[in-house]
Amino acid sequence: VQLQASGGGLVQAGDSLRLSCAASGLSFSTYVMGWFRQVPGKEREFIVAITGSGGSTSYADSVKGRFTISRDNDKNTVYMQMNSLKPEDTAVYYCAAGHSMATIRIIQAQNYWGQGTLVTVSS
Repeated sequence: VQLQASGGGLVQAGDSLRLSCAASGLSFSTYVMGWFRQVPGKEREFIVAITGSGGSTSYADSVKGRFTISRDNDKNTVYMQMNSLKPEDTAVYYCAAGHSMATIRIIQAQNYWGQGTLVTVSS
């Protein structure tokens, strides 16, 4: 199983970015997919998740209204559109695959992780 996250970069406050996570080696549509982020010295935190069908999503309060998750099961890829970026959004962003929306916010409960992509937002 491989999750390949991409799309990070250096942007200015107020800009947008779209992250992608391409999955292989798993039955993609059966997995809940989530995005997390981590700042050095801090714990990894949940941001957003989407069910296998794409019919339901869950967002952390810190990104609600600014970030949008979507998935294309034909392409085995999950996306996260990030708008109105703020300096405090600076982090390494990780995608993860899990089995349940009930546990998608629990770091230890996820089955697979991507390698992370760095997003830096300058003020």
